[in-house]
Amino acid sequence: MTESTSNRLAIIALHGTLDAAYPPLILATAAAAMDMQCAIFFTFYGLEIIRKGKADKLQVAPIANPAMPMPVPNIVGMLPGMTAVATGMMNSWMHKANVAKLSELLEMAVESGVRMIACQMSMDVMGVKKEDLIDGVEVSGAATFLEFASQNAISLSF
Repeated sequence: MTESTSNRLAIIALHGTLDAAYPPLILATAAAAMDMQCAIFFTFYGLEIIRKGKADKLQVAPIANPAMPMPVPNIVGMLPGMTAVATGMMNSWMHKANVAKLSELLEMAVESGVRMIACQMSMDVMGVKKEDLIDGVEVSGAATFLEFASQNAISLSF
C-alpha cells in the first residue's frame, strides 16, 4: 500500500440477515489477508451474526427486496415459506460458487486477528449476554470502535 492509503478497515455490521452478513466478513478476512488491521463493530441486529449457532441459520427476507433475481411482489413474499425459499436460493448460490459458510468466515476472521467488537449498549437493548456470543468477540462500547476507526481507517457499514 502507498503512504496515502489506509492500512485499516473499520466495518459496522448492523443487519442480521444472510445477505447482509457476508460483506463485512468477506471484506474483513480479505483485509486481514492483505495485512490490514480490521475491526467489525456488531450492533443491533448485526449481533445475530456473532451469536453462537446463529450464523449458518441467518435468513434472507424476500419482502421488499428489489434485487431478488425475480422480484417477488410483497403479497407473494409474505406467503409462508417464502423466506425459506429465498434463503435456500442464496445458500445454494454460495455453495455453487464455493463461498465459505458464515461460520467458517467468522472462524477465519477470529484466527486472522480481525477485531470482533460487540456493542455493549446494543447487547443490553437486545437482551444479548456475553456467553451468547462466539469465542473471540470483545464486548465494548462505541468509543472503542471509534478510537480504532479514527486512526485513518477505511470505514464501511452493512
